Amino acid sequence: MADGQKANGKKPISAVSKVYLIAYNILQLIGWCKLFGRVVRHYLDDGRHDQLYAKIELDLKIFQTGAVLEIIHCAIGIVPSSVVLTAFQVFSRVFLTWGVVHSVKQSQESVGVALFVFAWTVTEMIRYSFYVFGLIGRVPYLLQWCRYTFFIVLYPIGVTGELLTIYSSLSHVKRTALYSIDLPNQANVSFSYYYYLLFIMISYLPVFPQLYGHMLKQRKKVIGGGGAVKAKSA
Repeated sequence: MADGQKANGKKPISAVSKVYLIAYNILQLIGWCKLFGRVVRHYLDDGRHDQLYAKIELDLKIFQTGAVLEIIHCAIGIVPSSVVLTAFQVFSRVFLTWGVVHSVKQSQESVGVALFVFAWTVTEMIRYSFYVFGLIGRVPYLLQWCRYTFFIVLYPIGVTGELLTIYSSLSHVKRTALYSIDLPNQANVSFSYYYYLLFIMISYLPVFPQLYGHMLKQRKKVIGGGGAVKAKSA
């Protein structure tokens, strides 16, 4: 985001906000690069996919949870992105990290974890690099091309991994009634975490095509038109 660019079309981003956003995005970039390095090292050591989560658990939790700040950035207006869309995207990942993989040990051995972790790490390394360059100056075309091209493969891989991971947790959640509330109780409400997870899986059907289609349109606009874009710097 260049000097003088307006956040949410209302006021220029302040110098303090710009420095903060640069620091935030650099820290996130370092974190996801570190996580990617752990993934590569794990497989170079002939590691199996069902052993991957134990090697990356802490880094994944720290840097994915750290993305919650991006919702705040949008809410207070220092980043010109939709609060609702950002919250949805961040929540879906944080929920999978804590509500599924952390909560259900069986899901940690799913091949889905390897798939979504690979997709997330590559996506985030590109995304945060894109934001950093957007804040300090013009984004290199190669990085811009990666940002609006790699998703074509990474999005389906990530979604497949997420769905496989949730699916692998269902039997345990149903058997143990994890996070579920049965009647009767003082609040007179019931909640089935099992059916909630099923709902989450079904919600991918209408949501993913919309997000994917949006990115394809953005790619056509940015890459097809040959124009440079300003990064929204999360």
